[in-house]
Amino acid sequence: MHSGLFPKLMKALGGALLGACRDLAPIVIVIAIFQILVLHQPFPELVSVLAGLGLVIVGLAFFVVGLDIGLFPLGETLAEEFARKGSLFWLLLFSFALGFGTTVAEPALIAVTREGARAAAEAGLIDNTPAAVQRYALHVRLTVALSVGIAIVLGVLRILRGWSLPILIVGGYILVMVMTLFAPKEIVGLAYDLGGVTTSTVTVPLVTALGVGLARTIRGRNPLTDGFGLIALASLTPMIFVMVLGLFVH
Repeated sequence: MHSGLFPKLMKALGGALLGACRDLAPIVIVIAIFQILVLHQPFPELVSVLAGLGLVIVGLAFFVVGLDIGLFPLGETLAEEFARKGSLFWLLLFSFALGFGTTVAEPALIAVTREGARAAAEAGLIDNTPAAVQRYALHVRLTVALSVGIAIVLGVLRILRGWSLPILIVGGYILVMVMTLFAPKEIVGLAYDLGGVTTSTVTVPLVTALGVGLARTIRGRNPLTDGFGLIALASLTPMIFVMVLGLFVH
């Protein structure tokens, strides 16, 4: 079995490498055109740029293959097993833990909360000390992780109960717009950005697989219409929770 797995893995990796080159080609072409024809400047440290581009291509290829052979099947299997057990409590607890855990580990979230804390310190909203900056970044990060965990629980309940996704999304964004009027202006921009960075490389594959696997298992649910939508909820709730945090902190 292992001897047949290696050729299959290499074939998938080769296809992923070609796909990564194809996907990155427009970005590289645009940058090269503006750098050479508009700015009339040579590429600084061309060797380092090319080496970095090569690493990005290889990294993307490994990431895509890892999703296909690891994270997506794992997420779907876990969802199906929990659904077969018929325990709503454990399914919801697992959903919350999955949303919270993957968000805490999200590299983009770590980077953005760190920059947000530094900006808050420079603006005088918090003490400009390393301890205060680190504590503020951790609080924002945990708040976002909590919101995503709750969003995944809400999304799982939506799949189980057949609730309307458009009503949840539209209602949520109406709440976001209302809260924008009352939240401190210093936190609004950060809250909106955090709504996007929470759904990135770690969170999206597992959460999507959870929704699709759950919809496949439950009778009367369509994986296409019912299995997706968790990511939309996970992008929405951080904006609400971070603005609530801003009301208390600032």
